[in-house]
Amino acid sequence: MASYGTPDHPSAASPRGHIGAAHRGFERHAARGRRESPTLSDFRVLVAPGLHDSGPDHWQTRWERLHPAFERIEQWDWDRPDLDAWSAQVGHMLRRSARPAILVAHSFGCLATVHRAAAGAPNLAGALLVAPADPHKFGIERELMVAPLAVPTIVVGSENDPWLSLEGARTWARQWGSTFVNAGPLGHINADSNLDDWPFGLALLEQLPELVQVPSHCRCGVRDAVQVGGCSPRITELE
Repeated sequence: MASYGTPDHPSAASPRGHIGAAHRGFERHAARGRRESPTLSDFRVLVAPGLHDSGPDHWQTRWERLHPAFERIEQWDWDRPDLDAWSAQVGHMLRRSARPAILVAHSFGCLATVHRAAAGAPNLAGALLVAPADPHKFGIERELMVAPLAVPTIVVGSENDPWLSLEGARTWARQWGSTFVNAGPLGHINADSNLDDWPFGLALLEQLPELVQVPSHCRCGVRDAVQVGGCSPRITELE
């Protein structure tokens, strides 16, 4: 069994711990060619929960308590997985300000975020997509078979997620052109996972602004997750 801190796992101790050696690859690659790195405070942070909303013990809600400026995207019906309606709400929140935004999405909220990003999302700078739900479960896989997204995204998968297998999460990450991170055996990465403030996820979020300036295309024509400095090595998966 792989231990955390190896290339198969980005955390030095566990998915609940600190960022770890493998994730420092973000820093090494993002540092190439950048002039001045933005920080999370340079962006609006919009929180996109999944079905039934995120309750008080969910890491998304806890992050909102830690960072009162974070804004939640409200849905008209939290119990009805309507991709078009949810996607429209994401777009509505993005249009409320000209300030660039980073989305923090979970489960079905990830699908709404990807759908909106693919259709054209004003002011969207990047997204952290945690434990995306399986589009096949909702019959919307065709709607999510989109070209690689124009903004940097990180997909975080779990080894024992009942809503989407690790391989499924990896496959969708490749489809969307996202960096993929294996967070370990954390279930659906929700309140039942007992993550408290989930510092590992928060560390990923804090790294995302560094990727916003990173070119998304390489002259060689390859487009696979994050491209840094032309044809330099790609960060396609951090597991």
